Amino acid sequence: MSQVSKPLPHPAPEWHLSEGKIAYPDALAAMEERVLAILAHRAGELVWLLEHPPLYTAGTSAKAADLLNPAFPVYEAGRGGQYTYHGPGQRIAYVLLDLNQRGKDVRAYVHQLEEWLIRALARLDVTAVRREGRVGLWVPRPDGSGLDDKIAAIGVRIKRWVTFHGISLNVAPDLSHYAGIVPCGIREHGITSLQLLGKVHDMASVDAALKAAWGEVF
Repeated sequence: MSQVSKPLPHPAPEWHLSEGKIAYPDALAAMEERVLAILAHRAGELVWLLEHPPLYTAGTSAKAADLLNPAFPVYEAGRGGQYTYHGPGQRIAYVLLDLNQRGKDVRAYVHQLEEWLIRALARLDVTAVRREGRVGLWVPRPDGSGLDDKIAAIGVRIKRWVTFHGISLNVAPDLSHYAGIVPCGIREHGITSLQLLGKVHDMASVDAALKAAWGEVF
């Protein structure tokens, strides 16, 4: 009797950590270049960990009315979604995967990103949840109001089935900087961070949690 062979696990992507604050146009250019290299089989998959200086990005669904007070530079991101903020104290993870090798299913990929964050946040003693109709990860308020606060955003772009952009996780950013936009077009819910929740973690601990959770999902 022949045995059913199990699919081979995917090789782990390269993980790269950038020190300092990476200018947004430089990050976009670097991602575009890496995507082309992956498509040409000149480079492998990548998870890029970094921080940006304070800025706003506009996704392909951004509405002009949601840009309230642009106190920081505003960049067209080319990813899905609306306006979001990036800045110091926020862990950005740009995820460049070849879905030609992992299954051409965008919805499943976004679900994997969410699950990755849920598991990483659990390691940091935070229970985050999905919400129907709202992309990203949310922490329910303990006051019984039924409202949530967003702790992580997700925005992706795909070129010939290679992904780029990715996730942003609020570790200890200046949350007042969100006042310049309606984050992701959602007015009735708020924004939170690990710091605001009383979970004091440095970036190294956050990165370790992200790396530990990766293999459980991808």
